[in-house]
Amino acid sequence: MSRILVIDDEKSIRNSLKEVLEYENYKVDLATEGREGLEMFEKNQYDVVLCDIKMPKMDGIEVLEEIYIQTTDIPVIMISGHGNIDTAVESIKKGAYDFIQKPLDLNRLLITIKNALEKGSLVTETKALKKRVSKKYEMIGESEAIMRMKEMIDRVAHTDAKVLITGDNGTGKELVAHQLHEKSSRANQPFIEVNCAAIPSELIESELFGHEKGSFTSAHKQRIGKFEQAQGGTIFLDEIGDMSLPAQAKVLRALQENKISRVGSNKDIDVDVRIIAATNKNIREEIDKHNFREDLYHRISVILIPVPSLNERKDDIPLLADHFNTHICDEYGIGKKEITNDAIKELQKINWSGNIREFRNVLERLIILCEKNITGNDVISFAHPISK
Repeated sequence: MSRILVIDDEKSIRNSLKEVLEYENYKVDLATEGREGLEMFEKNQYDVVLCDIKMPKMDGIEVLEEIYIQTTDIPVIMISGHGNIDTAVESIKKGAYDFIQKPLDLNRLLITIKNALEKGSLVTETKALKKRVSKKYEMIGESEAIMRMKEMIDRVAHTDAKVLITGDNGTGKELVAHQLHEKSSRANQPFIEVNCAAIPSELIESELFGHEKGSFTSAHKQRIGKFEQAQGGTIFLDEIGDMSLPAQAKVLRALQENKISRVGSNKDIDVDVRIIAATNKNIREEIDKHNFREDLYHRISVILIPVPSLNERKDDIPLLADHFNTHICDEYGIGKKEITNDAIKELQKINWSGNIREFRNVLERLIILCEKNITGNDVISFAHPISK
């Protein structure tokens, strides 16, 4: 049952609202003035607040400001018998969900409350989803190598500096990119990921910059590219070492001028994006082979963040094993397995050429094939055959 707080100095209004809202199966608390209402708000959990504007001691706008110091998640509907456009505009600017003038239209009030509750539910669901997404990209480890990397991320994240993340396949370069975005001032803006190795060279320009209708045979309609989709946020160019030289030239221009042009168009489009790139290749060697532009390398490598391999951070294996054990068992809807100390020691002996990706797969195999406990013998039986 949704709970509503009504703050109004008029007894007749309070009682009328209580009667109507309780008839609609809402739980209703009443406050006679602003300070009392704030005290009740601090002590209880409400889904919606109805607040009068003109009240003695503390008016409704002050109450609204105080509520939003504590939280912006609870919709506040302002009501007033002395309403005008300026008052309504001011309350909305201060964050009010809506403004309703007295005498109250009860049908409109009930619809507004219903919509406010739906909005509150969406906010809660969005926060929960973001939390789950953040968990997905959580960086597990306390080894010296991983702590150095985390410190670098914290130093760099709040800037707009271009970052090149290097490391072998499966080390978790995309996790670093997500952390840089989540800890930046652009966190509430788009994070657009482009796997440069997965896109054919003849399509990479269209994918990144978009195209106009009719610009090539299969261009049946206009397409917005990844740079435009990332406007205000971050674009993550994964495996940038596999990008074609023509596409590299266009990316370089975008970085130099903060402008792009769609394929088939001469019109410039201003873009405001942060560039994060990653590669598993030795870019210096690629430059020597004339596969990668040196000027682009200098542009994207203002900050270099190397991601350590799992073999360089084997001290983290107990934490990683516990982390994946929890998540994989949750995914399968089974009880968490017990990983014995000798199993951990056997896992630390393995040469993890596939890094974290391989490690997770091995843990999943062990969880599926083993009974309640995962032992050292289980690791020897099921993990060693794929190690190198």
